[in-house]
Amino acid sequence: MKLGFIVNPIAGMGGRVGLKGTDGPEILEKALSLGAVPESPNKAKKALEVLLPIKDKIEIYTYPDNMGEEEAKALGFNPIVLGERKESYEAGDTEKAAKEMVDLGVDLILFAGGDGTARNIYSAIGTSVPVIGIPAGVKIHSGVYANHPRAAGEIALQFLKGEEMEIIEAEVMDIDEEAFREGVVTARLYGYMKIPLEPELVQTTKAGGGPGSEEEALMGIAERIIEEMEENPDTFFIIGSGTSTRPIMEALGLPNTLLGIDIVKNKKLVASDVNEREILDIIDGHKAIIVVTVIGGQGYIFGRGNQQISGEVIKKVGKENIRIIATKNKLLSLEGRPLLVDTGDDEVNRMFNGYMKVINTYYSESIERVQGL
Repeated sequence: MKLGFIVNPIAGMGGRVGLKGTDGPEILEKALSLGAVPESPNKAKKALEVLLPIKDKIEIYTYPDNMGEEEAKALGFNPIVLGERKESYEAGDTEKAAKEMVDLGVDLILFAGGDGTARNIYSAIGTSVPVIGIPAGVKIHSGVYANHPRAAGEIALQFLKGEEMEIIEAEVMDIDEEAFREGVVTARLYGYMKIPLEPELVQTTKAGGGPGSEEEALMGIAERIIEEMEENPDTFFIIGSGTSTRPIMEALGLPNTLLGIDIVKNKKLVASDVNEREILDIIDGHKAIIVVTVIGGQGYIFGRGNQQISGEVIKKVGKENIRIIATKNKLLSLEGRPLLVDTGDDEVNRMFNGYMKVINTYYSESIERVQGL
């Protein structure tokens, strides 16, 4: 069996520094100036590591340097390297890589990136061969991604071993990053790619909550969090991204970075749209509480859209000082699946295995299973 392996080396770099993506050279330059470091190579290796048991039974085609060659060789694979070596690689190289791999007859393409990477690969190959995405970007709305890096490796392993798997067409979605940075989500369906389906391991596309009493429940949650702020005036509250946390800021009369992270103390805004380093500097030596919500339909509480709240931040704050908020409708959208944590730090991820309290309304809460990936 032949495997195509593509890594977008800059995917996810904007997350921890609060840039909500790295589409475009100017944003990448800004991310680097803020101290961003590559995220996708390590995630790509976690997926590829799962294939070590069949290392001698597959041929891996990849692109030079940090587009896959380095990651594959670091794990002991002997990949066939396509393309030309360059000082830096662009979106066009991802497209060229995918097309060349299809022309060479690969059976599956395993790629690491975000929604922009999925778009690039879709534009190059369409539905010609199955793919599976390793989630490594800031934006993961597309349905072609596995739940987490090792899950991508598991799906690839089953497929390459010849196990019977249903092949379905999954959505390739992306949003306008410029609008995203202004707090506006403009999602668009670009097309479909084929993926091997393993329902427990494949990410569903993002879903929102339902109407009706949802607004009332969110207002009750906001009131409960504000009461805790009043009881703890010297504590920093790190307010996560999303529409479920917005009512907290609105009730306080404070500006809200809908798709970023804000910090509040004594009901006053300390900092808006902060990155990982700014969070660590502000809370250094002080008590802090993290308030996060659940991504509807997917279940992530950390690792999707709020990478600024990194493993290091979580360790400083402590698991006991995390408040998860989600209405019952949003939890029902998970259809019994666990809440998910994918910080990129295995130690922190494991810390969450078990059960945690989720605030559903002012008066009620539920106990939900949490899985660190």
